[in-house]
Amino acid sequence: MDRSFYENPLSQRYASREMNFNWSPEKKFTTWRHLWVALAKAEKELGLAITDTQVAQLEAFQDQVNFEVAEAKEKEVRHDVMSHIHAYGEQCPEARPIIHLGATSCYVTDNTELIQMRDGLMLLRGKLLEVFRRLGDFARQYRDLPTLGFTHYQPAQLTTVGKRACLWLYDLRLDLDAMDRLIADLPFRGVKGTTGTQASFLELFQGDHEKVKALDRRVTAMMGFKTSVPVSGQTYTRKLDFQVLAVLSGLAQSAAKMATDIRLLANLKEIEEPFERNQVGSSAMAYKRNPMRCERVCGLSRFLMNLADNAAQTHAAQWFERTLDDSANRRLSLPQSFLAADIILSLLANVSKGMQVWPRVIATHVQAELPFMATEAILMAGVTAGGDRQNLHESVRRHSMAAGRRVKEDGQPNDLLERIAADPLFAAIRGELPKLLDARRFVGRAPEQVDDFLAECIAPVLAAADAAAKVDDVQV
Repeated sequence: MDRSFYENPLSQRYASREMNFNWSPEKKFTTWRHLWVALAKAEKELGLAITDTQVAQLEAFQDQVNFEVAEAKEKEVRHDVMSHIHAYGEQCPEARPIIHLGATSCYVTDNTELIQMRDGLMLLRGKLLEVFRRLGDFARQYRDLPTLGFTHYQPAQLTTVGKRACLWLYDLRLDLDAMDRLIADLPFRGVKGTTGTQASFLELFQGDHEKVKALDRRVTAMMGFKTSVPVSGQTYTRKLDFQVLAVLSGLAQSAAKMATDIRLLANLKEIEEPFERNQVGSSAMAYKRNPMRCERVCGLSRFLMNLADNAAQTHAAQWFERTLDDSANRRLSLPQSFLAADIILSLLANVSKGMQVWPRVIATHVQAELPFMATEAILMAGVTAGGDRQNLHESVRRHSMAAGRRVKEDGQPNDLLERIAADPLFAAIRGELPKLLDARRFVGRAPEQVDDFLAECIAPVLAAADAAAKVDDVQV
């Protein structure tokens, strides 16, 4: 192994083999050849002088790219598409005259990138559904475990561990909806010619506009797309790239939100990401269990969200029918956005399956705050038992302030309940206090919301899905 060259960690260290293949030279250049075969077949069907032998020869070598010949030719002609036309022609001498007939380079380059994005989205969709399965199981398991809810990162009313997981899941469900719309609506560039006017194809078909339109429709269908862009310059509008990367950015936003919450919960020692038996948390502090997976999700998500701006800037900078300043940028931003999204979803699936919950720590934190949250219920019970509301309210206020000072100034446990229990004004309900302080009284409909959400928003998409996606083991 030669270690004297930089390796992209997205490809070499993190992303799945399937997503790496989707953006590989092999996928790219074999797709070029499939596009050339589709073009030749469609042109033949519509009456051009292309023989069955020529088509058969192209098909015979469409998955056998002679890379060495193409690479050597590219050094000579300095043009990647022409070098591959030459290499394909060497293997298919009879078909050589009709390879790329009437087409421009963007016929293969742009259409291939749209195919790669479509196929990449399908790979990501499978992984996202696996996150749904695992995180949904987690939410169901902890549907009714009370935990502190936070607003402004200050203790608020109680929720449940499962309900909080559903907040993460709902964000991801919105991402799935956006992804599905994009997969359904993503168009093909189709057969549009040098500046999008189809002039070369109109010449080939001797001015027959209907045959040129039929050619575009036929190739589009042969490559598995429902529609092609209605108009283009030399390239398809780069706004499509932005729409794709915007969906991936949305996925990254949801992932980072979930991972950040877990990192905060790890600090509270309530919930932790998986930690393997021999895993080392720190080279110096042997006791540490750093949330490395969730930190990686946050770091990669930040990278992915920023790539969407590349697509926005690229689209805005295109001149007229096209300029080539998009090329170098897109060679980086398109594949790397998919590779980053791929590993983010693998990490989320890994974390969702192995999250460690510490119910006793959660209960301790709940009990530290519950007396304050229970004051309204205690006050109402005292009034129902015959007490004066204003007197009871003032008593609760004084006891709360004193208990708060004890916690903050002295670092002592919250003794509000003991103070209320000892107050003669609350003597009538002293025996009811333990029941009034059952944490499950304060979670509202959170458990039922978990049940409803999983049944209505998650179960249907899982039921319609194929078998579980393969999710790669995460290397820490």
